[in-house]
Amino acid sequence: MKHFFSILILVAILLVLWACDKKQADIIYDKSYIDEIKLVRKDIALYITRNYIPGATFAIAKENKLIYSEGMGYASKDLDVPMARENKLRIGDVSELFTCIIYLKLVEEGVLNPDSTVQHYIHDYPATNFELAIKYLPYHTSGIRKEYPSENDWSGLNINIQKGLENFMNDPLNSPPGSSEELSMLNTNLLGAVMEKATNKKFPELLKEYVTAPLHLTNTIVDNPFATIKGRSDFYDLDMLAQCINAPFRDMRYKAPSKGVLSNAEDLVKFGMAILESDYFSNEFKENLFKPADLYGGFKSNMANGWMLLRDSQGRAMYGRYGGVTGGGASILIHPQEKLVIAGVINLTLTKDNMPVFQIANHFLEIPKSDEKVETELPE
Repeated sequence: MKHFFSILILVAILLVLWACDKKQADIIYDKSYIDEIKLVRKDIALYITRNYIPGATFAIAKENKLIYSEGMGYASKDLDVPMARENKLRIGDVSELFTCIIYLKLVEEGVLNPDSTVQHYIHDYPATNFELAIKYLPYHTSGIRKEYPSENDWSGLNINIQKGLENFMNDPLNSPPGSSEELSMLNTNLLGAVMEKATNKKFPELLKEYVTAPLHLTNTIVDNPFATIKGRSDFYDLDMLAQCINAPFRDMRYKAPSKGVLSNAEDLVKFGMAILESDYFSNEFKENLFKPADLYGGFKSNMANGWMLLRDSQGRAMYGRYGGVTGGGASILIHPQEKLVIAGVINLTLTKDNMPVFQIANHFLEIPKSDEKVETELPE
């Protein structure tokens, strides 16, 4: 009998310790959407499990209201720190959306002239084989080459945005500006350098002045590996055996306008809601934000100011962007007619677009007819 009671006491202690160790999910949600949110969490759990993702944040807004936000997994596996909604993660190419907002605001204020050349603002930028106006940079129609694979793996130690231009400034343009569209983050880095010269301010200052402060994005900031940044997640990669390892060191300040911003899903959703509803953006600003460029042959661009121009199965406009970088990646989708914004951010190198933003959107959209298909991935 004494042995029996000893076992009971031991079991009780183990249960208490287990309960103390069990991590509570950092989640907020609107109970009126509970059925949809249950389905959303299943989609996210499957995505995280299949892709060996250590940690992530996801958020959804509907009718200009945050209805779901959650931190999942780990912000630090080494330190056993769970992911919180407020943690800051690398968002990769989605950084460009903030840069284009700053650009359009500076155009609105008359600080930048879209028809002026790059050399008008950066006097030591070499002459190009075609005249290069800055209006082509946010549309990726400048003719500037794509990044080399080695440039994506460059550590970039203590290189600023202006110095980073030396990687490509002497290369000829591949095509006349405005003739065709080719996604290259070098466009956005150059745009950031132009904005710094025109305002005599560094990019982090511009980000705060024109985006994060007026929109109250409290967890969005340029990454600096040598600074202490509260709530910054660790960054991870997968080795050849699909085992999760710490991502290699990267100092991405030289490409902060294109890939170097930290944020999370909740801030990205707030950003999307502001684009739809905030008075900070005029109606004319919003029209220009999503207005495609005219290309040669009467074609229209597939992108506008960093956003991919999409349509749902019923032909309604949607705007999205995704992108990865060493140790992270993000995706955002805006459905204006449904007043729906969805975002996800992960702390693992995003190598392909399979983040389930479209599957999540389907839970909140009118079900299409049986012979129609919903787009399931963003175009390259």
